[in-house]
Amino acid sequence: MSSSLQLTASNYSKLIKSEATRLGFLSCGISKAEFLEQEAPRLENWLNNNYHGQMSYMENHFDKRLNPTLLVDDAKSVISLLLNYYPSEIQNEESYKISKYAYGQDYHFVIKEKLKELLYFIQTEIGDVTGRAFVDSAPVMDKAWAAKSGLGWIGKNSNLITKKAGSFYFIAELIIDLDLEYDHATTDHCGTCTACIDACPTEAIVAPYQVDGSKCISYFTIELKDNLPQEMKGKFDDWMFGCDVCQDVCPWNRFSQSHNEPLFNTNPELLSFSKKDWEEITKETFDKVFKNSAVKRTKLQGLKRNIDFLKNT
Repeated sequence: MSSSLQLTASNYSKLIKSEATRLGFLSCGISKAEFLEQEAPRLENWLNNNYHGQMSYMENHFDKRLNPTLLVDDAKSVISLLLNYYPSEIQNEESYKISKYAYGQDYHFVIKEKLKELLYFIQTEIGDVTGRAFVDSAPVMDKAWAAKSGLGWIGKNSNLITKKAGSFYFIAELIIDLDLEYDHATTDHCGTCTACIDACPTEAIVAPYQVDGSKCISYFTIELKDNLPQEMKGKFDDWMFGCDVCQDVCPWNRFSQSHNEPLFNTNPELLSFSKKDWEEITKETFDKVFKNSAVKRTKLQGLKRNIDFLKNT
């Protein structure tokens, strides 16, 4: 790259990162859009071990997961973004529990709007740039790209972790056909800590940096459509949608601070519900409490299945 082009790429990157901050993103990192060589054997082994369980969609588009140029023609850069969702108030510990990411409105819609704004800004300020926004909506290895962009490291629980904010944030991407200045990966700061491995109620973290997704409480309570396995009775720690155990015990999450996104604010009813309230939840209440929420993914029937499983433990 010539020095004039380099100067332009550097300026463009600063401009994009400044706008990402204005839009409320926690941080922004940029990587060259290229094949993820290190991730290819890891993904292949993960699938061969059936760690994806019934998430058959994980077997699809293997090449696209590893190569962003197959998702966006002439892709040059992957812009990775983090958006904090750590709530100011936590659910009553005596109640059935929902993962913190689902306390507010569905993140897919909230982040997609921000990404559209960012892409529009790039096109307006820089020129003819083509790209696509991704929020869990396509085969993109978001944690790998975020780590490659220096936004954090992938911890022993397979979550992206940062020293300044822990791991309670969403990851999203813009893949665009514009050369930018690229960031570098950071170092791993898990050290000898095994808190997440030791605390996992279902022993889903089978080895450091290796998670058997088919044993994860999030998988059971959200992805699994069959009856919950009897051998898991008594191991769900009252989680009825998702699970935060491996994040809650992570020492780096001592640095988590409340988000400032109004759309992620918690429905007060969610905080006040007792176990009895959950056990007696009606469709009307479900629709009201979880309007525009990620919890709608599991539907009332799925949530009731999970609650019944916990109640009869």
